[in-house]
Amino acid sequence: MTTCYIGIGSNLGDRRSHIERAIEALRNTPGVIVTRLSSIYETEPVSNTPQGKFLNGVIEIKTSLRPKTLLSKLNAIEDNLGRKRDGINMPRTIDLDILYYGNERIEEEGLIVPHPRIREREFVLKGLRELAPSLIR
Repeated sequence: MTTCYIGIGSNLGDRRSHIERAIEALRNTPGVIVTRLSSIYETEPVSNTPQGKFLNGVIEIKTSLRPKTLLSKLNAIEDNLGRKRDGINMPRTIDLDILYYGNERIEEEGLIVPHPRIREREFVLKGLRELAPSLIR
């Protein structure tokens, strides 16, 4: 099993409920064990598009799924919770991003790990400081 960190966020509708439902869907995903969750932070959107504030956090999981399969499962959870893919940094019911997948470095079409914008997102850094401070140097 590989330890992974997943960023989670929502800024549309019942944000807390979307996050709770996404975590529950992860718990029900074969090959995924949710081990810990950071605090949830309310944050300003990182966008020029006018939109509401986000609730964000980080989830620690252990998984037997390979990175692309995990990404596919995360995308399916997003789709099931009404995520619309209307562009970058747009409002969304739920956002699930692979931040770290063990110690692997991955650069494939559609998947870069560690996530390339970790250092630009204070809400991700806060969650990672709670769960895995050794990852933030």
